[in-house]
Amino acid sequence: MIRNSLLLAAAAILWSSAAQAQLPVKVVIVTTYEDDYLNPAATGTSHGEARAWIDGFHLDTLMPLPAGFRPLRVNADGVMETMTGMTTGKAAASTMALGLDPRFDFRKTYWILAGIAGVDPLQASQGSAAWAEWVVDGDIDNFVDPREIPAGWPDGHIPWDGTSALGPPGPNIGQMYHLNRRLVHWAFGLTRSMILPDNAKLRRSRAAFVGFPNGQRPPFVLIGDNLSSATYWQGTKTAEWARRWVKLYTAGKGTFVTSSCEDSGFMQAMTFLGKAGKIDPDRVLILRTASDYCVPHPGESSADSLKYDGTHAYMGDSEAFESAYLVGGTVVRELIRHWDRYRDQVP
Repeated sequence: MIRNSLLLAAAAILWSSAAQAQLPVKVVIVTTYEDDYLNPAATGTSHGEARAWIDGFHLDTLMPLPAGFRPLRVNADGVMETMTGMTTGKAAASTMALGLDPRFDFRKTYWILAGIAGVDPLQASQGSAAWAEWVVDGDIDNFVDPREIPAGWPDGHIPWDGTSALGPPGPNIGQMYHLNRRLVHWAFGLTRSMILPDNAKLRRSRAAFVGFPNGQRPPFVLIGDNLSSATYWQGTKTAEWARRWVKLYTAGKGTFVTSSCEDSGFMQAMTFLGKAGKIDPDRVLILRTASDYCVPHPGESSADSLKYDGTHAYMGDSEAFESAYLVGGTVVRELIRHWDRYRDQVP
C-alpha cells in the first residue's frame, strides 16, 4: 500500500502541469474491473479486463482520479485507460468524473468501452467480439410479476409510460442509445477477418449448443447490439425478453447479441458530456466479447447454467479478455498510427 501511495503521489507531481494546460487525449479505453489493478508488477498474475491493455500499451503511469472508481493509467502516446467499476451506476459516475476532469481535453478523443459479456447463441459464440451499434437499457421499465401477467403478454416487462408489455415504447428518456453507425462499421471493417483465440474448452462448451449454428461457430467478429442492466441475468425466458426489448426500442433495427451491466450508464454519461461540449459522441465505440452464453444449452436448466464448473457451463473470461484486447487494440493502434488523419476527421 505504501508503494502504491508513492506511485500515485509521483504521478500527481508528474502531471501537475496539466492543471494549467489541458492534456489532449487521443483514445480512452474503458474497462470495468481488474483484480490487482494498482500493482505495476502484476503482469501475467492479475485477472480482469484491464491487464492486457496495461501490458500491451505500456500504460505504466498512474494518475489519481479521486472522484472515480480507480486511478487512471496513461502512456506517452496519448492513450488512457479508465476503470469504471461494475454496474450501470458506477459506470455513469466514474465516466462523468473523468469527462469533467479539468486536466484533460477530450474534445477529439475516441472512447472504446471494451469488456466481457454474455452472448445470445442465436447470434454468436463464446469468445466472439461484437461491435454495438445500439445500446438498450434493460432497467428502465415497468414490471409485473410473470406469475400475474395478463393472458397474451409475452412477459412482465412493460415499456416506460406504457400499460402493456406489447408497447408502444414511449419517448426515449435513456432507454436507447444509437452509436455512430459509420464509425462502428469502420471498426468492424478493420477487424472482421481477425482470427480470435480458440481452444479445447471453448470447443467443448459450444458443442453443447445443438440447434444454434452461430453459437457453435469458432469465435468471430460481428456487429451486434447490447442490452445493459445492473441485474446479472441468465435464462431462456429472459433472453426472449431481451430480444424483444432490443427490437422494441430500436424500431426493429437492432438485434440483441450481448448482455452486460455497464453500457447504458456509460452511454448516459457520454450523452451528458456531449451536451456539455466535453466529448464528441460520434467518437464512441462499444466492444463486448463473449465470456459465457446467456441461455443454457439444450438439456440444461437456466439455474444450472449459472454453475460455471465445466459440467453445466464454462466461463471463458480469459479468452474474452484476450479477444477484447486483440480486436479493440487493432482499432486503437490504427487511430494512434494515423492520428494526423483521425484527429479532425472521424473515420
